[in-house]
Amino acid sequence: MQHGTRDITFAAAAVLLGGLLLAPRLLPEFGGIRQLVGSFLPWLLVPALLLAAVALGTGSRIGLAAVVAPILAWSVLFVPQLIERPHGGSSTDALRVATQNLGAHGTAAELTDAAIISVQELTDRNRPSVAAALNPDHPHVATVGTVGLWSRYPLDDVERLDLGQGWARALRARIDTPTGDVTAYAVHLGSVRFGETESRNSTLRTLTDLINRDRSDRLLILGDLNTASTDPELAALTHTLQDVRTGLGFTWPADFPLTRPDHILTRGFTPLDATVRRTPGSDHRAPTATLACQQVATRFGQRPPIR
Repeated sequence: MQHGTRDITFAAAAVLLGGLLLAPRLLPEFGGIRQLVGSFLPWLLVPALLLAAVALGTGSRIGLAAVVAPILAWSVLFVPQLIERPHGGSSTDALRVATQNLGAHGTAAELTDAAIISVQELTDRNRPSVAAALNPDHPHVATVGTVGLWSRYPLDDVERLDLGQGWARALRARIDTPTGDVTAYAVHLGSVRFGETESRNSTLRTLTDLINRDRSDRLLILGDLNTASTDPELAALTHTLQDVRTGLGFTWPADFPLTRPDHILTRGFTPLDATVRRTPGSDHRAPTATLACQQVATRFGQRPPIR
């Protein structure tokens, strides 16, 4: 390959990688390509580093200069996430929460230190073992289809939610905690297959609309949203909520996590810590977090508007 052609190839590849990192939303939805790239966006560092190694090995100065752009873009996007941590410390009103896609044989027994636990993929086969593990310390239970919510504190106003799948696979409940009411959404959004993302996208839009209309001061979304933190489709939901995690917090697949479809999203809380746990029997790891309740600012007795 002549030097000129080689350098153009390196530059074009670098521009492509930089564009994917900075503007994945511009990709067409056709075939699920946007969702695929968005879900695995942090892994674009690998081809960028390989491109740099090849450019170095072939002595292409233009190639090395060009590959700086996608590596810099990756650093701007993800280095802050890697070094940022929750506030830390402790609080007397802290609330520990967790969410777990149970998979075929999970029981969530390793999550019993959490006061509120959301589970997905609850079936007739695993329901008895999940109940045996969680009921003793979490006597307040609500289930809808394959989704369940276990709590140490009373559940009120439990509502089945059909997010557009034709059956309920989500619920909303008010939890009477020692520090006040918390509205919790236990959610399992539409499944995703390569080339088939409309079900997920539709349920995500419906959930976003519900959250935008929910005036609760303290709110949790716990569940498998079938979309990664880096997926552009999630941005409309996280615009008004905090995505609680430490680092990239990958959860799937459990053996070697590559992306994060499982989420803890909050409003009205300050994260004190966040972890991802490996739990036996599931192909998903479980996000957990400790949250401190923020003081609710009101004016003339009215709740503040969502911003």
